[in-house]
Amino acid sequence: MNGPRQQMTGSAYARQALLPEGFRDQLSPKAEQEAALVRGLVDSFLSHGYDRVSPPLVEYEDSLLVGPGASRAKQLFRLMDPDTQRMMAIRADMTIQMARLAATRLTDAPRPLRLAYTGNVLRTKGSQMRPDRQFVQAGVELVGAPSLEAELEVVILAVEALEAVGLTDISLDLTIAPLVAQMCDAHKLTGDVRAMVFEALDAKDIGALAALDGAARDEFEVLLNATGPGARAVKLLRGLELKGTPGKLVARLGRLLDMIVERFPSLSVTIDPCESHGFEYKSGIGFALFSKGGEGELGRGGRYLVTHPDGHEEEATGFSVYLDSLMKALPEAAAAQKVYLPHGVEASVGGRLRGEGWRTVQALAAEPDAREEAVRLGCSHIFLDDQIKAV
Repeated sequence: MNGPRQQMTGSAYARQALLPEGFRDQLSPKAEQEAALVRGLVDSFLSHGYDRVSPPLVEYEDSLLVGPGASRAKQLFRLMDPDTQRMMAIRADMTIQMARLAATRLTDAPRPLRLAYTGNVLRTKGSQMRPDRQFVQAGVELVGAPSLEAELEVVILAVEALEAVGLTDISLDLTIAPLVAQMCDAHKLTGDVRAMVFEALDAKDIGALAALDGAARDEFEVLLNATGPGARAVKLLRGLELKGTPGKLVARLGRLLDMIVERFPSLSVTIDPCESHGFEYKSGIGFALFSKGGEGELGRGGRYLVTHPDGHEEEATGFSVYLDSLMKALPEAAAAQKVYLPHGVEASVGGRLRGEGWRTVQALAAEPDAREEAVRLGCSHIFLDDQIKAV
């Protein structure tokens, strides 16, 4: 009688233990690797004078939809606050929370304001490149600094932080998301024609631009051809001789490229003036970081606007790194080395070994074969005859 019932109970429990698509249990040693990477990144952020803040996982929905948050509306899980009956949402991007802090709690703090953060974010849907719907985000925000040096500081910090946690062969891709819209405005392109331009540039489809008149078509074709190595891209963009705001944006991009190359002469830098996906809320230069052997971008950042309650806007530049992508770009985590302490070993021995940096596993009962027990428990070493020995 008990056997079948126990089997059915076990099957039911197994079904209950299934996780929704896009969610996973992070087990050892990956969980430990993730925590170590977070510590390494944050240490880099703090070393540059950034102050760590920790906003809540859940906020009222409207506070997560202000300014750049509007682009994340479809990614938010929502729930009702039983106390106030107001709609709440789980954060899908911590950058929005940094903007809220800068515009409210820290509005009177000295500028430039430097904030660092890390925490889990949750999204309603995964993507082909990022199937997980919950992952750890870590980053920085530099608020209230309109100068080009702000972009440079954030790029430098992003590169140095990734190198500090073991990334090599890092490459940087710069974008200027507002440029396409500004050029469309200059050519008075609206409606379906404007949408076609964005789609053609996003798909890198030069043939689709044939519907435009000569001047506009020529300029947008240059944008497509400019995608590639940084120096070549800037030369082509400068050749357009754009006036007004678009011209200033291209000039700013060129100066930033020069500053980055001077700071990191061996860093591979490319430019994609057509890229806007994921950079919709950027008000200026954006960037993404990649690493040889990694799957997709490791993180992204750029300039955006923080909207204050009175309506005025403040310039900010930030960078976020995604821990799931970062871990895929690094070697597989190795299991930690542990020393097995057979039953009867004095407590002072364990204390001394832990003080030396070892991890110890203490036997809780007498064992017939200490070495066999050490292997069974996943230990790499055992303390025998007053020595640490490999098993």
